Amino acid sequence: MSLTVISRFEARRGREDGLRTELEALIEPALDEPGCLGYDVYADPNRPEVMALVERWTSEEGRAAYLASPCARRAAEVMGTLLCRPPEVQYLPCPCARPSGPPG
Repeated sequence: MSLTVISRFEARRGREDGLRTELEALIEPALDEPGCLGYDVYADPNRPEVMALVERWTSEEGRAAYLASPCARRAAEVMGTLLCRPPEVQYLPCPCARPSGPPG
């Protein structure tokens, strides 16, 4: 079962650039992981302190393996210094067997 995870982050005042840098540094390592289908960072154009991370995985196990990686563990430690509150995280499992995307 595939999994989409949407995380919303709010940076402490003056830490917006640091948060963006940390989130963007996770993109390539995540995409290199087996089972990662997508890993995108979004910024709220009206609130620069608010960012979202949208992850797509082939399975919960693939994401769990990534979260155990040194890169993800280091980022989790750093996030505590950048955020004004814990992230809001939504887990959206998809029982669909077909890939998403535009019809082709």
